Amino acid sequence: MQEIFNELKTVMEQGIPAMLCIVTATTGSTPRKAGSKMLVLTDGSIRGTIGGGSIEYQAIKDALALMSGSTSLSRRYHLEDDLQMHCGGTMDVYFESIGCLPRLYIFGGGHIGRALAGYAPALGFKPYVFDQREDIFASWNLPGVETLTGDYLQIIDSLNFDASTYLVIVTHNHEFDEKVLIACAPREYAYLGMIGSRRKIAEISNKALQENLLSATQLARIDMPIGLPFAAETPAEIAISIVAKMIDVKNSLKKS
Repeated sequence: MQEIFNELKTVMEQGIPAMLCIVTATTGSTPRKAGSKMLVLTDGSIRGTIGGGSIEYQAIKDALALMSGSTSLSRRYHLEDDLQMHCGGTMDVYFESIGCLPRLYIFGGGHIGRALAGYAPALGFKPYVFDQREDIFASWNLPGVETLTGDYLQIIDSLNFDASTYLVIVTHNHEFDEKVLIACAPREYAYLGMIGSRRKIAEISNKALQENLLSATQLARIDMPIGLPFAAETPAEIAISIVAKMIDVKNSLKKS
């Protein structure tokens, strides 16, 4: 039991994706009873146990599948009917995602990028901020935010993208915005938004189509102008409009 609590503390402090599995109820003969706990890490390794055998194998498999979507739910297992276990009872297992916040890649460490990174952790995202300018992050002190200085395109090539990745392009340079957009749009993601005037967006979109850099379908997925449309003016207000849009996307994906 103490092993799980120690590991859980590490997972939460370091933002390591994991799934906590708790047996909440049982009927009949089962290998473990209510209160049994197991922590499943991304590589399939576990801490603790909910009983071993087929039930544990299936719970680990289900935990790994749920982990990518940052989902929490309860599932009932009929040991004999579903898992061919001779125990014959049922086990209800609650799955709770721990440290599985969706990744938010912010390209640009200016005023908007900094404000957005500051809001993100409390609103369900793990922010990573990238910028090419030296010392741009020198004065930053934002808990839960990771930063990296370097060439945008090289950084993009080193990142992991999946269906729960969120991307925001708010660099200080029109050319950088365009290059990052072209590099990110063909990849897998949940949300991609770019800041800019309608004129800037039209220019970039037309160029991408004319030069076969992106398809019309890829461009249609991009949120630009970025964020929910309201009369935002300050960097903080613009950041709020962006995170509000991402929350809308994230919660809508849960329902689909």
